Amino acid sequence: MKADDIGARLREARLARGISLRSVAQSVGVSASLISQVETGKTQPSVSTLYALVNHLGISIDDLLGVVPSPAAARETTLLADPVSTATIQHAADNPVLEMENGVRWERLAMGGGGPADALLVSYAPGASSSIEGKLMRHAGVEYAYLVEGELTVQLDFDTYLLGPGDSLHFDSVRPHLYSNHGSTVARGVWFVVGRRQQNLSMPAAPGADPGAAPDTPLGSAVDVLRAMDKL
Repeated sequence: MKADDIGARLREARLARGISLRSVAQSVGVSASLISQVETGKTQPSVSTLYALVNHLGISIDDLLGVVPSPAAARETTLLADPVSTATIQHAADNPVLEMENGVRWERLAMGGGGPADALLVSYAPGASSSIEGKLMRHAGVEYAYLVEGELTVQLDFDTYLLGPGDSLHFDSVRPHLYSNHGSTVARGVWFVVGRRQQNLSMPAAPGADPGAAPDTPLGSAVDVLRAMDKL
């Protein structure tokens, strides 16, 4: 997906809610100039900035990707062993793609609506990081990952680990974490975040709050970001 596609959808969501550029910038902790550049496709957001924007505007990643059910994108096939269950067949060419700042790429893998996990093929180009500013992020769920190629540095709380091909990780995603590629080749792996949607949806709204409204104040760390993504 092109940067201007992402920006146009973010701008549309902001205008639909009647929120100014300055208000969004103050809420997510970045400059109004950066928000403007993202909306016009002149620059791409980092992972942490994108999470913060999506959370504040109350839209989902699928909304951002423009994902809609389509037979061309995914074929629902009845499993012979269990006629009640279905399998989603999604070909590589149909993977919805999200390109972010400095070479971070997400490909949304096949997943059923409302399933227990977020499934992504994640790539970090040399020098790429989940936050240019070095900010650690947190979110609900349990994170599982398997690195297919390259090397990826993971900062988890106060500890740092270097993952290579065949290495895997697992941790509670509420722990502060940061991904960086300090190597000379692309780092690519498969990520699953399990239970994030269920946990977010089960969290009670603040007293007197409108569950469907975007928050007026920023989250502590671009963190519970995916809460608003999943009001589905």
